[in-house]
Amino acid sequence: MTSYAQSERQAVADLLLEIGPSAPTLCEGWTAADLAAHLVIRESRPDAALGIVFHPIARWTERVQTSLRDRVPFTTLAERVRKGPPVWSPTRIGPVDNLANTIEFFVHHEDLRRGSLPQAPRDLEPEFEALLWHRLRSSAKLMFRQCPVGVTLVHTSQDKSAPRETVVAKHANPQMVTVAGSAGELVLFASGRTEAAEVELTGDDSSVNRLRGAKLGI
Repeated sequence: MTSYAQSERQAVADLLLEIGPSAPTLCEGWTAADLAAHLVIRESRPDAALGIVFHPIARWTERVQTSLRDRVPFTTLAERVRKGPPVWSPTRIGPVDNLANTIEFFVHHEDLRRGSLPQAPRDLEPEFEALLWHRLRSSAKLMFRQCPVGVTLVHTSQDKSAPRETVVAKHANPQMVTVAGSAGELVLFASGRTEAAEVELTGDDSSVNRLRGAKLGI
């Protein structure tokens, strides 16, 4: 079975080395070096990684990340991303890695790809598309929990004959917006990359604008 978490990890490491430390990313205010440091901390510094989701200690996470970025050569950071977590990390176990890292590395791969110039969506394998859609369906309500309007996600498959799959990420009648696109683009949108994701938004102008400005993601 293909490990998309691992293939995306390797692609991220390759692209980091290709574009260099100062390249911009879709993460506001972050260069490629910042993103590399973030990925290393996320897997090797549990004390600092908590600040990624637990905002009261976000400043500590930022300090650790900045220090790592400035102290460690960029090529070393990129290779640490490639190597993966320490031996004590649960994500060394394949199924845990796939669960924790598939979307994480897919999104950050696109952060690097599209940071400088608009890039067309990648032509993902059908199995990868299906996996991303499955993961998005299970986490949609969490990712859209702070959204001020209702949202229905519509997965538009590459197979035009296939029925469209939908999931209601948030109920808020009558202010419902439909977001349609491939699984990868929907994942990017749900992760807060609302301007970069190639999706189709359907709804009244006010609701669409509120959705675009909403805080999304976990």
